[in-house]
Amino acid sequence: MGNCGIPGVAVFLGAVLFAGCVHDVPHVYGLPGTSAGPEGSWVAPRKVIERQEKYRDIQAAENVPAVPREYLDNINTLALSDIVNIALHNNKLTRQTWAQARAAAASYASKVGSYFPVITGSAAGSNQKNPTLGVPYEKGVWSYSASASLSWLIFDFGGRSASVEETREALFAADWSHNSEIQSVILQVEQAYYGYFTAKSLLAAQQAAVDEAKTNQTATDDRHSAGLATIADVLQARTALSQAQLGLATLSGQVMTTRGSLATAMGIGANTAFDVTLPVGAPPQEIRKQTVQECLDSAIRKRPDLAAAQTLALEADAHAKSVRSEAFPQLSASGNLGWLSLVNLNAGYNLYSAGLGLTIPIFAGFSHHYDAVAARAQADAANANAQNVKDLVTLQVWTSYYGLQTADQTVVASDDLLASAAENHNVALGRYTSGVGSILDLLTAQAELESARAQQIQARAGWWLAAAQLAHDMGTLEITPSTAQGSK
Repeated sequence: MGNCGIPGVAVFLGAVLFAGCVHDVPHVYGLPGTSAGPEGSWVAPRKVIERQEKYRDIQAAENVPAVPREYLDNINTLALSDIVNIALHNNKLTRQTWAQARAAAASYASKVGSYFPVITGSAAGSNQKNPTLGVPYEKGVWSYSASASLSWLIFDFGGRSASVEETREALFAADWSHNSEIQSVILQVEQAYYGYFTAKSLLAAQQAAVDEAKTNQTATDDRHSAGLATIADVLQARTALSQAQLGLATLSGQVMTTRGSLATAMGIGANTAFDVTLPVGAPPQEIRKQTVQECLDSAIRKRPDLAAAQTLALEADAHAKSVRSEAFPQLSASGNLGWLSLVNLNAGYNLYSAGLGLTIPIFAGFSHHYDAVAARAQADAANANAQNVKDLVTLQVWTSYYGLQTADQTVVASDDLLASAAENHNVALGRYTSGVGSILDLLTAQAELESARAQQIQARAGWWLAAAQLAHDMGTLEITPSTAQGSK
């Protein structure tokens, strides 16, 4: 009796020892799987770090952003359409949405397969040792069999067709989402492009301001040498020149910054050697001849994100139909054809069967009822979201349409302002060199000319951005000759 308790004690002691070895936090690769507390950082095991490094090396080798070969010859004179194509070539999100669309296409094809019968085959061999079969026990009976089975869903009250419709709408939604992502990439590139255009144009304008400030200083020095100007005039002219040179240095940095942003939007390194052609002259305001209602109608027809939301609503409706059909019977056919061979008994048999089956759901604890209610509610939510997206699209088109109208007026006003400021500066310079004007009048006219130049540049860049935004909001932002107008 006493000896019988020894195994139990051993088990107990082993359990205690095992419990002492258990950690509150499981260890992975020798280190705790989490940090010691919410205030501390997790320390990754060396194997995890090595795995991450290996993954990064693989990604770097497979996805190195590059400029396609066909653009290398004109790498310093890239048009807007060129940089958009380069961006689409390198963009990871468009690759992701394209892969998702391909996956949706495969899912649709898989679901269409439910209309066809399912055929399976099997083969087996065995050795059965049983004296009652009339064969010596030590030899047994060898048997071989082969069979083919067929099952075919014939009718299910629309469940199968609803499932196919669901995956088909999911495919369309994925395709529309891919198109929407492409348009988003194009808009981002155009925004970066016109940001670079603005900085580079402002730099050129500031260089002109520096040249004019030098001319003003020369005129002041000449008048001072002739005894017609005071040293205060000379110092004011020098101050204006220094301020213009300081602005030039600042804008030089902005040009490089916006150029780096454009490179990043293209999916290439910021240090990549490239340049682009920029718009010259006034924007082609005559290209916008549509009314706001025509723009709204275009957006309703062409916006891919709106089409994606509407298609997702149709997918949800199809899913609700599919779930609802599960409450109805299913009629299916089945068949089997096989062959059995008993080697030792020199016997063989052909096996076959065929039949129809009717599956009738009776009771499942009300689960199906609530599944159908949930699917219908999800469909209602998807339809409400589609309506919300439509309202948002309408607001976006309305806003961008009148934003472009404002940009139209701003361009005209800035052109007039620059012409007036240039004439005023020429008059002030002529008056000063003739000895009838003051240095303050000349410097004021110069400052107004600099401001007018900057306003014209910003107005033109704003017009291009407004036109791109309206094209995006209308769903018409594509790589076409009109897209590249900014590079002509």
